[in-house]
Amino acid sequence: MRAKTLFVILLIGAIGYIVGRADVRLPRVGSPFLAAASSAATPTRGAAGTRPSPAEPSADAAGDLTAHERRIVEVFRRASNSVVHIANLAVRQDLFSLDVLQIQQGTGSGFVWDTKGHIVTNLHVLEGADTFKVRLADQSEYEAKVVGYAASKDLAVLRVIGAPASKLTPLPLGLSQRLLVGQTVLAVGNPFGLDHSLTVGVVSAVGRELRSPGGRRIYDVIQTDAAINPGNSGGPLLDSSGRLIGVNSAIYSPSGASAGIGFAIPVDVVKRLVPQLIARRRPVVPGIGIVALPESMVRRSQLEGVVVQEVVPGSPAAKAGLEGLRRARGGGFLLGDLIVAINGKRVESLDAMMHVFEQEDVGATVDLTVARRGEKRIIKVILAAMDDAEGSD
Repeated sequence: MRAKTLFVILLIGAIGYIVGRADVRLPRVGSPFLAAASSAATPTRGAAGTRPSPAEPSADAAGDLTAHERRIVEVFRRASNSVVHIANLAVRQDLFSLDVLQIQQGTGSGFVWDTKGHIVTNLHVLEGADTFKVRLADQSEYEAKVVGYAASKDLAVLRVIGAPASKLTPLPLGLSQRLLVGQTVLAVGNPFGLDHSLTVGVVSAVGRELRSPGGRRIYDVIQTDAAINPGNSGGPLLDSSGRLIGVNSAIYSPSGASAGIGFAIPVDVVKRLVPQLIARRRPVVPGIGIVALPESMVRRSQLEGVVVQEVVPGSPAAKAGLEGLRRARGGGFLLGDLIVAINGKRVESLDAMMHVFEQEDVGATVDLTVARRGEKRIIKVILAAMDDAEGSD
């Protein structure tokens, strides 16, 4: 019995000696082992508060990837240099100390448009703020000013102050009109403040409609199942070659998080508007110079089309002879012109008419099919640049 007890004691001692000699360490709090588990709540950064930029995969790592994976890795690596983090700040005065404070209202994403410092994002990312800070891919931070915006398309342009051209990498531009349902797309942005996050999906549908902050419909919107969450707004949607095809703008979700239905403003709209916003702060809006009757009143009257409420003097509509509402002798109003089609294509609302005008652009001649006092007629009108005002074209 004593010999057996002595043997057990010696065996335990030997095991303890071997374990003590082995280089076994438990993960400490804050070590890289635990960082992955806590990164969703606290994004980790590299030395001196910087985030290492996406590195090119090593030969060994790349050898383990499929051709499709290598392509995605390369696209993300290149695109990350163009994606920025935007913080919007509101100036507030402390009630007790009377100190002026900058309170962060929210964050979003954006991307570099050119080497002059222009940044494209969503207008709703900037709402409610007085000043803005843009963090570039190398984690350098700059103040930014609003250059221009298009409320009807939820687009805005910022310009970073003092950023050298060497730090600004514009994204290559693609086409959105040729997109096919099922093709691969990549969304890069800063969801929930987690900078330079990538999600991959496909084009789920094209030709969707979306309401802008200005209340207008945005047409030809791209639908994708690539996860888009709060903070992704304003970031780029890319094709598998890394070209910009859309600006991530909204999600459809009962919970407020990604439900696999995201929307992006098509790049064809972005390419048309951004140069205008840089040059003149507001978009060039093609129109004919009318004030349209509100859609709610048109529906109550059981009419279909655009009711001309008023014709702007000296406008193309006035020169073409269009008529607005007229006051009746009894105190009411008589219907003037009802625009029911443009170039033979039926229009049911002001937004639909504006969409057709945008596709034609300033200087084009359009054929308006107009219903006037029970008769239809075609009136030719030349589109001109108009103010981007609600309720008028």
